[in-house]
Amino acid sequence: MNYLSAELISKTFNDKWLFRDISLGISQGEKFAMVGNNGVGKSTLLNILTGELKSDSGKVVTRDGIRLGFLTQQPQVDNNQYVKDILFDAANKVAAAVKEYEECLHHPEVAGERMQAALEKMEEYNAWDYDAKVHEVTSKLDVPDLDKKFGELSGGQKKRIFLAQLLLASPDLIIMDEPTNHLDLSAIEWLEEYLSGPNITLIMVTHDRYFLDNVATEIIELDRGKLFRYKGNYAYFLEKKSEREEMLKTEVTKARNLLKKELEWMRKQPRARGTKAKYRIEAFYELKEVASQDLKKDRLELDIRESRQGGKILEVEHISKSYGNQVVIEDFSYVFKKFDRIGVVGKNGIGKSTFLDIITQKLKPDTGIVMPGLTTKFGYFTQDSMTLNPANRIIEEVKEIAEFITLSDGSQVSASKFLENFLFPPEKQYTFIEKLSGGEKKRLQLLKLLVLSPNFLVLDEPTNDFDIDTLNVLEDFLEKFTGCLVLVSHDRYFMDHLVDQLFIFEGEGKIKMFNGNYTYYRDSIKDAEMGIGEPLKQLVEPKVSEGPLAKKKTTVKEKQEYTSLEKEIQLLELEKTRLTDKLLDGQAGHVQLLEWSQQIKGITDQIETKTARWLELAEIV
Repeated sequence: MNYLSAELISKTFNDKWLFRDISLGISQGEKFAMVGNNGVGKSTLLNILTGELKSDSGKVVTRDGIRLGFLTQQPQVDNNQYVKDILFDAANKVAAAVKEYEECLHHPEVAGERMQAALEKMEEYNAWDYDAKVHEVTSKLDVPDLDKKFGELSGGQKKRIFLAQLLLASPDLIIMDEPTNHLDLSAIEWLEEYLSGPNITLIMVTHDRYFLDNVATEIIELDRGKLFRYKGNYAYFLEKKSEREEMLKTEVTKARNLLKKELEWMRKQPRARGTKAKYRIEAFYELKEVASQDLKKDRLELDIRESRQGGKILEVEHISKSYGNQVVIEDFSYVFKKFDRIGVVGKNGIGKSTFLDIITQKLKPDTGIVMPGLTTKFGYFTQDSMTLNPANRIIEEVKEIAEFITLSDGSQVSASKFLENFLFPPEKQYTFIEKLSGGEKKRLQLLKLLVLSPNFLVLDEPTNDFDIDTLNVLEDFLEKFTGCLVLVSHDRYFMDHLVDQLFIFEGEGKIKMFNGNYTYYRDSIKDAEMGIGEPLKQLVEPKVSEGPLAKKKTTVKEKQEYTSLEKEIQLLELEKTRLTDKLLDGQAGHVQLLEWSQQIKGITDQIETKTARWLELAEIV
C-alpha cells in the first residue's frame, strides 16, 4: 500500500536550484534513510513532503486516512506550556484518560473521587496498554518531570519531548530529521529497536551510520539536485555511489570531447536548417547540459601541526565534584598516557561534560588535583558555540589567533587559505558569524581548535550537525592524530573506530574503566546477562599514582643530562643564528647556500629532539 508520493518536485533557494523534478514514493513498512552533504536540501525536502513548505513545481500526495508524524530539528512551542500538555493529545480520548490518571498518580493529595473517576475512564477506554507505552517511551527517552514548563528545559530535553510526543501519537508514516541528536547511547539503542519494528513506516535524515544500517531498508541520496536510491546497507551504498560517480565522470568527459566538434558544426551552419538539422540542434543542447555538469566536490581538509608532547601528559588525583546533593564525580584518579584513546559514556546529565571541564581546567573540582604536563596543549571542542564572537566576520575570528597557520609538513598558509580548506570560500569569509548555520559554526569551532596545534584533544559531541562525508574526514584525521584523545559521542560508529578504552559513568559519582570500544562493551554486557563468560572481565581500576602527585625519583645521570642539554641547545641556537645570517647575506655562491641550508635543517632537527628530551627531564628534575 502506497502511503505517500512526490512527483516531479523542484525547489530553489536564493536563485539556486536545490533539486529539480525529483520523484519519491514510500509504501507501508518501508524505511528510508536520506543522506547527503550539508546544504543540499535534505531538511527542505522533508518539509515539502510533510506540507510544511511548498515546492516550486510538482505535487505531493498522501493516501487518504494516512496520519503523518514529523520530528523537525527546531520544533516551536509556547514556553509556558507544560510537558504533559505537549505529550498528550487532548483530542485523543485514550490519551486524555491516561493524562488524568498520571496526574492523579503524581499528586497523591488529590481527592479520592477524582482518582476513582480516572480509574473508571482507564477501564472504559481500555487505556492500560497506552499507559504502559507512555511509561516505556518517557523512561527510555529520559523525559523530564511532566509538570515542568517547556521554557525551563534544555535544548536536548525539548528534542526528547517532541520525539516522545511523536512516538506516542503512533502515526502511520514517521518523518524524522536527525532523530539521534541529543539522545544518549542507551536511548539511541532503544529507539533503533523500536523503529525496526515491522509496523513502522519511516523516512529519516541521519548521519548515524550504525543507526542507518540497523533501521533503514533503503538509502536515498540527494546529490547535485537529484535523488538516487540504493537497496542495501551503508557499505553497499558507498560501493554503488563510487561506481555511479565514476560513470558520471566518464559520461561528462565524453560529452565535453564531443561538444567541441558539435560546437564547431553549430558555428558553421547557416541559420536556415532542415528538419534533420533541428534534431541535431536539440541534441547539441542536451549534450551541452551533460558536459556543463560540475564534477568538483567540496571536501573538508584537516591538516595541522601537532605540538610536541613530553613524558608527563595529565594526572588527576582523587577528584570529586557535586552539585548540591547530586554527586557527579567521586574520588576518581587516573594518569593519562601517550596515545590514550578514551571514550566517555553515560546517560545525559550524569556528568560527562563536567568531567571534561575539570580535566581541561575550565572548572575546579571540589576536592583533588588536576596536574597537566608542561608540554600538554588542550584542544577542547564543546557542544555550544559560545567560543565564537557573533559580531565578528569569519576571517576576523581566525586572524585573532593567527595570520598564518603551520601545517603538518611545516609549511605555512594564510588564514584565508586555511579557511578554504574548511569549506569557507573567499566570498564566504566576510560573513558575520551570527548568520552561519549550525554546521558552519561547528566547522569554524573545529578550525579554531586546530589552529592552536593541540596535542591533547577533548571532543564533546563533535558529530552533531556534520554530514557523513565530513565525519569520515574528521574520523580519518583523528585516526592519524598522535596525541591523546578523549571523546564523548552518541555516534557509536565514530566512537568504535577511534577509542580503545572507555570511562563509564554509572551514576552517583562512580566511574569505571573498560578496555575495548563501545560495541565490545555492549556485547560483554549481553554475554554477562546470558551467563556467557565472566561478567565484564574487561573492567579495570583507574590508574593511580602513589601519593599526591607522586614524582619519579631523579637519578644523578638524569640531572647531569638535563644540565648538559640546556647548554647544548643554547650552542645549537647560536650556530643556527650564525648560519641563517650568512644565508640571508646573499654573498655566497649557489653550492655554498645549499650547504648552509642543509646544515640549518639538521641543526633545527637536533634542537627539536633535544628540547623534547629536556622538557621530559624538566618534569622530574
